[in-house]
Amino acid sequence: MPGTTLSLRRIDLRGRRLSARELRDVVPRGEVAVDSVAGIVEDIVRRVAEGGAEAALAFGERFDGIRPDRVRVPERVLKEAQAALDPAVRAALLEAIARARLGHEAQLRPETTTVLADGATVLQRWVPVDRVGLYVPGGKAVYPSSVVMNVVPAQVAGVRSIVVASPPQRGNNGLPHPLVLAAAALLGVDEVWAVGGAQAVALLAHGGADTDGAELDPVDVITGPGNVFVAAAKRLVRSRVGIDAEAGPTEILVLADDTANPAHVAADLISQAEHDENAASVLVTPSEQLVGAVEAELARQIPRADRQAQIHAALAGSQSAVVLVDDLAQGIAVVNAHAPEHLEVITEDAAAVAGRVRAAGAVFVGPWAPVSLGDYCAGSNHVLPTAATARHSSGLEVGVFLRGMQVVEYSEAALKEVAGHVQELAAAEQLPAHGEAVKARFA
Repeated sequence: MPGTTLSLRRIDLRGRRLSARELRDVVPRGEVAVDSVAGIVEDIVRRVAEGGAEAALAFGERFDGIRPDRVRVPERVLKEAQAALDPAVRAALLEAIARARLGHEAQLRPETTTVLADGATVLQRWVPVDRVGLYVPGGKAVYPSSVVMNVVPAQVAGVRSIVVASPPQRGNNGLPHPLVLAAAALLGVDEVWAVGGAQAVALLAHGGADTDGAELDPVDVITGPGNVFVAAAKRLVRSRVGIDAEAGPTEILVLADDTANPAHVAADLISQAEHDENAASVLVTPSEQLVGAVEAELARQIPRADRQAQIHAALAGSQSAVVLVDDLAQGIAVVNAHAPEHLEVITEDAAAVAGRVRAAGAVFVGPWAPVSLGDYCAGSNHVLPTAATARHSSGLEVGVFLRGMQVVEYSEAALKEVAGHVQELAAAEQLPAHGEAVKARFA
């Protein structure tokens, strides 16, 4: 058992003016070692593409230690899990669903028609994909909240066919965790697959026949977090299906000054560290006094936590640290270079400070908006970009399940108005048949 004292690794940037490239290199984060498992995962994906459900179940037996009779969970089992749900957990899930639905409905894109000239219009339509596969992890913890966060935006987008895949549990007769099954049932999802890891991603992408002969149709988009094997499999199948992202270890960055409550900061760093040993917890602050107080709180709070060894390993790892800065302006530069999955801003005038942040998966403003709120009931989504991908990518949202489709309609007069320009550009690009396709209409 690790000791109760823990001093976070310190990175002192005070008095230093680093470039964006240097900041990216100096701030710690968890690594996604996708390449290290690429060969194993490539073999899994190939075998499942060829062997379908039988191959996926065989890999499940190898990695999860149990082999279900079939991939698809009977609808009766989903209803039984929903009926057996603890009333308090049921109420909490329903509240999370309601808030997530409200938050995601605001993301719907309206159809828009642009009139470029008399008789010339371009309609922008947003069309949901037909079928999606939503992955819910089931290793070191149970995640009914991930069912909510994946299913709700897909339903709001109007996706007609949804399948949830989650690993079989030895403690549940080869079925996914009862809370995962119950959450799916609460959301009206009647197709759940008892398959996890890279084999789940492969089966979702390629489809196949179940052991009872029932068809397991492939999907158009796969979303949801998972371990390095899941991330590697998503990378392999992304030319066949759409994916949301390759999720890496979870991470939190707290930007705080001496107005922050050290007990709150310590609790929030611990809350992410309990996910797994690779989780990254980073505190960025100009206040040495706060650092000392936070470390004292860590020493007080960690011994009372359930997953002490895991938390200690995460906080003591190279991916976690305290970054000392001259002021909040330098702190914001660190944040934007780091592009954390979760950012908490606990400072004086926190809203103004948060408004200057340009790169983060989700931003939690002030002392009463901890990251754990976003995991469950904030109305936002907790499937967020990790490993600095927040510099260019967004978290899971309704748009992931929508396709933009442009509908162009021109009258004869409207086409005639620009026909000359089309022919000139076609000639300039040495594509004369393009111009002829317009000219032919007025011959």
